[in-house]
Amino acid sequence: MKLLNLEFTHIAHDTFKIQRSKVIYTDPFKVKSQDEADIVLLSHEHFDHLSMADLNKVISQETTVVASPLCKDDLQSLRVKATLFLDPGKMLTVGDIRIEAVPAYNTNKFREPGKAFHPKEEKRLGFVITMDGTRVYFAGDTDLIPEMKSIQCDVALLPVSGTYVMTVEEAVQAAAAINPKIAVPMHYGAIVGSNADATKFQSLVKNCRVEVI
Repeated sequence: MKLLNLEFTHIAHDTFKIQRSKVIYTDPFKVKSQDEADIVLLSHEHFDHLSMADLNKVISQETTVVASPLCKDDLQSLRVKATLFLDPGKMLTVGDIRIEAVPAYNTNKFREPGKAFHPKEEKRLGFVITMDGTRVYFAGDTDLIPEMKSIQCDVALLPVSGTYVMTVEEAVQAAAAINPKIAVPMHYGAIVGSNADATKFQSLVKNCRVEVI
């Protein structure tokens, strides 16, 4: 689906193929066919975001991988053009593509009392990508967090499933805080969440256009 001047394909879960001048993949998972990405973004090390089998379907020796430091051990033997690691708040450029790392963490989703699924101090990531003049926020696995108020983007890719990430209602609040031109739901239909969550998100967001892709 074309959103503004970029083409978006939602493959599964948090996996998007975003393309125009370059081909970017986010958190490859359940990838069905071979492809060649210019850039792959990896938000963190969990199996549904860093899947080596799926990553190997989209990389080549010309691919640049940009990842959370939590992915270092798994990526040591990767044969790509470059493997780069970012902490939250840092940025880099790959050719003409600007990539900013932003925090992604839980505030109220816990595996047991006091232990979040995605603790802030472990430095899991979201990303803001600027390609061909369009800014895309890929939220990663996160709750509604204060840092979202300072994110400026045209398209926001937001998790909606609950359990490990924002609920639909929290994602609606995130869309209001960020106020993008377009919001797109993700993180449903593979591990947790369903198409109904995406549809509900679309029905509740009032401040911007929502596309389910």
